[in-house]
Amino acid sequence: MSHQGKALIIILLIFLFVSCNNSDNIKSDIPKDVSDTVSAQQVKSSEFMYGIPSDSFDLISGHIKRNGFLSEILLQHGVTMQEIDQTLKNSKTVFDVRKIRSGNNYVLFCDRDSSGKARYLVYEHDPTTCYVFSFKDSLNITPFRKKISSEIRYASGTIETSLWDAMMNGGLHPSLAIELSEIFAWTVDFFGLQKGDNFKVIYEELFIEGKSLGAGKIYGAQFNRSGSIIDAIPFIQDGKETFFDADGNSLRKAFLKAPLQFSRISSHFSSARMHPILRIVRPHFGVDYAAPIGTPVHAIGDGRIISATNEGGAGRMVKIQHNSVYATGYMHLSRFGEGIRAGAFVKQGDIIGYVGSSGLSTGPHLDFRFYRNGSPVDPLKVDAPPVEPVSEANKARFEKIKTVDLSLLGTFN
Repeated sequence: MSHQGKALIIILLIFLFVSCNNSDNIKSDIPKDVSDTVSAQQVKSSEFMYGIPSDSFDLISGHIKRNGFLSEILLQHGVTMQEIDQTLKNSKTVFDVRKIRSGNNYVLFCDRDSSGKARYLVYEHDPTTCYVFSFKDSLNITPFRKKISSEIRYASGTIETSLWDAMMNGGLHPSLAIELSEIFAWTVDFFGLQKGDNFKVIYEELFIEGKSLGAGKIYGAQFNRSGSIIDAIPFIQDGKETFFDADGNSLRKAFLKAPLQFSRISSHFSSARMHPILRIVRPHFGVDYAAPIGTPVHAIGDGRIISATNEGGAGRMVKIQHNSVYATGYMHLSRFGEGIRAGAFVKQGDIIGYVGSSGLSTGPHLDFRFYRNGSPVDPLKVDAPPVEPVSEANKARFEKIKTVDLSLLGTFN
């Protein structure tokens, strides 16, 4: 290991110690190894999979077919319908079998006699969690969590075309590009990056069975855009961790809590709502605010208007791109605000339109949509870390963490 690498580790250990001893009795976010919840007496001569002595059974693996059911698989391997029903009843609070996803893998542990009966079925729900269906000594379902390991890594890159391409060319996990784009979303225009812009980041990479799950905690980052350096220093204030620049200012700007005043919520975000006009059940990826026609509608944050048109069922609609991560939509307007057109820039609080009932609408209201990386999210549940600067009471602690963080970022190119 080089002297530089040793110095990096020493500084990092100091950094972790300081970070883990933040005030407010906040526990460290550094993931620890997740223990298996299926217990098994470890026998040296046995080979275990998912906590089961696999060398005692014949293993059959496969994946859930579209519109397939576990019962079809189990019935073919000697498990009775009564055993299946009782297992589901015994463990209805552990796992809802309706959440089984087609394409996911499963493994059967079958007896080695002529019956070939399945004694266990392991369903791999996601990269970290499996569910063990037991038909041996008891009838139940038990979660089994794979062991997660982590490594502290540092990376840097120079923009040739985009942040994504720089990450891919450097052999970095795609999730790291997403993490950085969210951290710097308010301070770096990722749509306007120039060749030669560069970044540095110290982060934790998570692994299961040697396979990367992607980026975990970000310990510090730096973005150099057109010669202007922006630091991202993680710091816990008011019980929540967010990122600040070297001067202690939050890297995030606030959104307004709602796009209009003097209104009430008449319909919430839902994946299955009966449409009041079409009379069919379909998703409603927004929040409806009931208000009189002509009520001003305000932009909840700074941004660029990407459309201001009549969108059929959505009626007159304005969509604003706030940064590389967040966008908002305002539907069923009666008319647009002055100067509101595609390409125009708006400030937080600007009037972008007025409440109406255009499109498919039963009455005057605003259908407000919120998008994160192009996907709709519930506007009422958008995570909003504090945007205030580091307080006077926390400045001394922040300065210590900043000093270590910037020193660490300065140890590599």
